[in-house]
Parts: sequence; structure tokens; C-alpha cells
Amino acid sequence: MTPILLADRLKRIQPSPSVQANDRVAALRAEGKDIINFTIGEPDFDTPAHIIDAAVTAMRQGDTHYTPSEGTPALRQAIVEKLARDNALEYHFDEIVVGAGGKHILYHVMAATLNPGDEVIVPAPYWVSYPDIALLNEGVPRVVTCDASCGFKLTPQALIEAITDKTRWLVLNTPSNPTGAVYSESELLALAQVLRDYPHVGIISDEIYEHFVYAPARHLSLINVAPDLKSRTLIVNGASKGYAMTGWRIGFGAGPRDLIQAIVKLISQTTTCPSSISQAGAVAAFIGDQAPVRAMAERYTQRRQLMLEGLQSIAGVNCTAPDGAFYVYLDVSGLLGKTTPEGQRLVRDGDVVLYWLDAGVAAVSGEAYGLSPYVRLSFAIGDEAIQEGCRRLREACLALT
Repeated sequence: MTPILLADRLKRIQPSPSVQANDRVAALRAEGKDIINFTIGEPDFDTPAHIIDAAVTAMRQGDTHYTPSEGTPALRQAIVEKLARDNALEYHFDEIVVGAGGKHILYHVMAATLNPGDEVIVPAPYWVSYPDIALLNEGVPRVVTCDASCGFKLTPQALIEAITDKTRWLVLNTPSNPTGAVYSESELLALAQVLRDYPHVGIISDEIYEHFVYAPARHLSLINVAPDLKSRTLIVNGASKGYAMTGWRIGFGAGPRDLIQAIVKLISQTTTCPSSISQAGAVAAFIGDQAPVRAMAERYTQRRQLMLEGLQSIAGVNCTAPDGAFYVYLDVSGLLGKTTPEGQRLVRDGDVVLYWLDAGVAAVSGEAYGLSPYVRLSFAIGDEAIQEGCRRLREACLALT
């Protein structure tokens, strides 16, 4: 049998490590193994009832057909109102495009703007898909290491050193997955000052975790502090995290009209449009009762503290308290060089992850996010699971020699 020939572009990328981690957990649980899953990258709460009700009503009213490729007028207007209310940002109806998740928008903006060899600056640690989306679109990810000494955040000097004549985009993720880093007003102002000197560089501002920020930190968009950069900034956000709607697949982009229209053109030839039913639910999410969002944020504030307390007593690890999102990026350098009870030496963070998995705890290695030796742990799980997971990690680390 002659095999199907696959495109060379597939050789440039890897499967999503976070998806693979969840698949591994599912397989182990199917075998009957008890696994505490710290790999979760989504809220563990159900979608609020009023959002579900809006979608059901839309279906019963026959709202089950194609919509405009850019999204329904009702949803785009709801996003305009949301940006004004939550972010103090003014956008027009035709500066909004709706996609099937934030990743969908990210893919299409790079597809619409990258020519072969164009560079995309990606601060590391990074969300796993940024470099691969650039590679799929014949771009070159220019990874800039931002370690714990700078709070896992891009500095002005590092940005200057990364920019070349081929730089097309800077990807700025605040709050950050995987570290929970949140850029302050002064930090954003400093980056903006650099960017003003390089007008050929656009900014993709991924703000999907905006609702989960822990005092005294607060979420700001780059445009809040540098409105003059609005004409070359695309905000990427969506309903997935703040409204517990990951499975509904609704994201959006807010940016210059010409860029928005380019993205719409591509969507018209790929997915045609987002789900009409999901869009109806998202309207209720963005303009309806915001109390469930605040309730989730409060629960994650409590779980963050519970996670930090549980990790404090574990020998060989160290963590920086996250200012946002629902992850801890755990430094495991103190475990490297140690030997497991089975005689295996831990050399890299991936070894630590596999050892912990044997102990009944699933996590994602820092290798997936571009900075080792770290492990990402999610606290978007129940209180008891956090406590039990930390207990298992404590015992596993004590067993090392």
C-alpha cells in the first residue's frame, strides 16, 4: 500500500504537550490508576447557567445556521461593550473578529501576516502553541529567555536585542501561561517606549487569563498605557477561561480594521464562521451577569494560597507566587541529580514529571514551555485534590536520595 505523503510543514512542529499530558492521564485513569491531575489548563467549573440557557433558547428559536464569518453582530457588539467595561478600551464594531477559540485567532493572524522568514518574538516561558503556530505559517520564532531573575517577564533590553529587520510580531501574554506573571504599568510603559522606535513590529497581546489576577497585581493591556500603539496591536481574548467555556470554542481579536478584514477573509475559507450556538451563549457571557466570573476568581485566589502552602514543605522545589492565571511554575532544580527508589537518576525536568506520575501526580515539564528545569502545576482543581497532590509530591521527594 502506498502511504499518503504528508506535508513538510508537519516536521516543524510537535503535538501540543499539554494535550498529550491530559491524554496520558485519561489513559492511566482508564487503567484504574488514581492520578491527581495538575496538568489541567481550563477552569474546573461548569459554564454558568445563564449562558447555557441563552444557547438553548437560541437553538429553540432556530438560530442554528451559518453566521457572518466575522461573528454575529450581537456578539461583536457585546465584545465592544465588554472591552469598554472591563478594560477601558474603545473599539468599533468592525474592529472585532470572532473565532473558534483564541488559538484560532492566533493562527489566522499569523497566516494573514507572515511571509517566509518573518520573525515572531516569543518570550519564554511561553504558551506551548506560540512557536509552532509561527512555524506552521513559515515564520521563525525568536525565543527570548525570561527567567526568574526578571519575574519571567520580557525586559526592554531583551526586547531591543531580539528585534531585527525581519521582526513582524511580539507576542505578549499577560497574565501568563505557564508562570502567572502579570506585567505592571511601569513594565508595559518601558516595553512601549522600545516599541515606538520600531514601527515595523506589531504586538499580539494575549489576555485570555485577564479575570484571574491576584491583588495587589492588576491586569492592564498594553494599549491602556500606550494608546498610540493601538494601530499595530491585536488583542486576543475569549470566553474560554473567565467564563468556563473552553468547549464552546469562542475567542476574539480586537485590532485595526485592515488586519481584522484579513483574518475574516481567511476564516471564510477555513471554518466559515464560529458556531452560531456558541456565539449566542457568548453574548450572554459578555453582557450578562458577571457574578460567576468574580466567584471563580475568588475560588482561585483561595486555591492559589492552598497550593503555595502545600508546596512550601516539599524538599528540593521552589516556586514564585503567581500574580495571575491558575498555574504555579515550580523550580525543580533542587531535585536534579537525585536518585529514585528504583535507581533512576533525575537529570531533567521531564524525568521529574515521569517520577511524579509513578507517584500518582501528573504535571507538565518546563521543557514544553521553553524554560527548564521547571514543572507547571495547575490549581484549577478541587481543594482536596490540591492537598492530596501536594502530599504525594512531598512523599515522593522525600524518597529521593
